[in-house]
Amino acid sequence: MSFSFDTKNELCRLPVQKLCCARAEAYGILLYCNTFNSTEVRIITENPNLAARLPKLFQRAFGLRFDRQPEPQQEGKRIFQITDPKKLDHIINLLGYDPRQNLVLHINFGMLEEECCRASFLRGAFFAGGSSTDPLKRYHLELTTSHLQASRELEVLLRECGYPPKSLSRSGSFITYFKQSDQIEDFLTLIGAPVAAMKIMSAKLEKDLRNSVNRRLNCDSANLDKAVSAAQEQIEAIRRLEKAGTLENLPFKLQQTAALRMARPELTLSELAEEFDPPVTKSCLNHRLRKLMDLAGKP
Repeated sequence: MSFSFDTKNELCRLPVQKLCCARAEAYGILLYCNTFNSTEVRIITENPNLAARLPKLFQRAFGLRFDRQPEPQQEGKRIFQITDPKKLDHIINLLGYDPRQNLVLHINFGMLEEECCRASFLRGAFFAGGSSTDPLKRYHLELTTSHLQASRELEVLLRECGYPPKSLSRSGSFITYFKQSDQIEDFLTLIGAPVAAMKIMSAKLEKDLRNSVNRRLNCDSANLDKAVSAAQEQIEAIRRLEKAGTLENLPFKLQQTAALRMARPELTLSELAEEFDPPVTKSCLNHRLRKLMDLAGKP
């Protein structure tokens, strides 16, 4: 199942209780569903839990039944439809529009004065026109409608709620979207999906941890490459001293250092310093090796 599907399933578990909130949620669905005008309401969903919620929601919000709705056991796309003029006029009137005029859909902010109603409205918009990508891949949540004015006013509503979104138009649709993980988390928590929000937080932590480990590994790898290159230069210098017959005339400590480096070329400076008896400091060892390389000169 997709992240969006799981999120909508979580939202479907919320009860349909207060009339004002039920109406606000249905309002969000209507503005973001497939068709809402003065002659038809058409809502299409493949989510069985949303399909089970819609009849109860519209009964609570508007006191009516759909003219067409799928059988409970139906699979695939499920179509909910209202074409009865009286039902449509009733819905349009309750939402604050004039049934006698051309229906230009915009958000009636008078219905969303309470915070619970704003959250319900946004939940409805997400049910009908929302999607969110898998947070392990990327952060993106969008709400898509065919109504320009509604899209513009949704952006205003979200800004008032403290979640400034971005917007664009695509193929005749108007999209309001978020790409910041914290904004998506806050939005999902607001509309009643805290589990989905927690999944985004967990995904973010997992990504941060993975990136931190990768940075550490890359750093360790780079340091190892440097250590190997330095050890190779040191060994080549010692071999030049041996070939020139100079090594055997050097002080004991330098001869000891040369012998240990030749015997343990794979060790880092810190590890090689521990091989001495007694151990020497890394700084001391580094000084001795530099002395050997200076004595050997350039090839």
